[in-house]
Amino acid sequence: MSGMGQIERFADLVVRAGVNVQPGQGVVVDSDTAHLEIARAVVAAAYRAGAGWVEVNFQDGPIQRSGVDRATVEALSASRPWALARIDQWRAAGVASIGLVGDPDPHLFDGADPVRLAARRHDEVRARRDALFAGDMRWSLVAAPNPGWAEQIFGEPDMDRLWAAVSTAMRLDSADPAAEWQTRSATLTARAKQLDELDLDEVRYLGEGTDLVVGLPPRARWTGGGLVDHAGIPYLPNLPTEEVFTSPDLNRAEGTIRVTRPMVIAGQLIKGLRVTFKDGRIDEVDADEGADVIRAQIETDEGARHLGEVSLVDRDSRIAEAGIVFHNTLYDENAGCHVAWGQSFPWSVEGGLAMTPEQRAAVGLNSSGVHTDVVIGGDGMTVRGTGPGGTVDIIRDDEWVL
Repeated sequence: MSGMGQIERFADLVVRAGVNVQPGQGVVVDSDTAHLEIARAVVAAAYRAGAGWVEVNFQDGPIQRSGVDRATVEALSASRPWALARIDQWRAAGVASIGLVGDPDPHLFDGADPVRLAARRHDEVRARRDALFAGDMRWSLVAAPNPGWAEQIFGEPDMDRLWAAVSTAMRLDSADPAAEWQTRSATLTARAKQLDELDLDEVRYLGEGTDLVVGLPPRARWTGGGLVDHAGIPYLPNLPTEEVFTSPDLNRAEGTIRVTRPMVIAGQLIKGLRVTFKDGRIDEVDADEGADVIRAQIETDEGARHLGEVSLVDRDSRIAEAGIVFHNTLYDENAGCHVAWGQSFPWSVEGGLAMTPEQRAAVGLNSSGVHTDVVIGGDGMTVRGTGPGGTVDIIRDDEWVL
């Protein structure tokens, strides 16, 4: 299969199975300039699917680095009313949102001030996230192959090898990738239903360097296999996705995690991360490389120190099957169990979408301008759940056994 053929299949999958573009719908694509060829293919696929209009918002790493180095923290985090108005208009129109992510240069922000690097326009982040999480905009995030990503994985910009790995992970190697994702989604949905029926109060992650107990809020509901918007249209917020997940009680997390895969935060590579939780909050952060980036991030708001997601992934995953560390959170989080600090998912509690922010906080859902996933699973990982029926193994030695 040629590179262009793969790009077209990739774009078609994102449009059809990812955001599931409908006739006449507006589409917004966020992309780095390094993903220009893929962005063009996504736009073409969206129009083939009947999109009414497509807008691409390009970002560029070196331009972002200039801002981090030269702008003040206040300027980097200042509110922009016109940007908020645009998000409101997208939300009212039910626009589909596609994000092409992936760091073309993982060392671009080496040496940058961690505080400036962590600065965010939190009102814009929240407005966009609120629109997505409320179900007003279907969205899909997908990592776009690029030479810098290939070099980070393989030590050389081998795009053929990267596309082969991405094809495995995204099921592009099948006759009908969208149909394959429907089948996988059904499996993940069934697993979420199993967990809902247990009415769990807490989950415990046990692995090398990890022993973490996380409490769940009352009426917690698990999600797997995608979401459905207000009109009943299904979509996949992340491609690929191999997880079932929910949001924990922000006040109930005790223990330590060891992150098992490298991660990139704000353009900085983090290795050997270890985090300790006490009384629901991040208490200590240590790492072989990049600890200051995490410490700066969790100081951006109070919610950044609390968990917003717990997720279950076993070895029966196309990401794990690919057999490599992708150095991309969107992929690597689907190779093993993970947790995330920061923003919760409001639909994770029965009736949560209709709750006010105050009501969500009262039941234990977290609110933050960040949402950072970290992988803690892999070989040897065991996850146990405790509920009214007692304690059961959900995953044992990285295999789903429930």
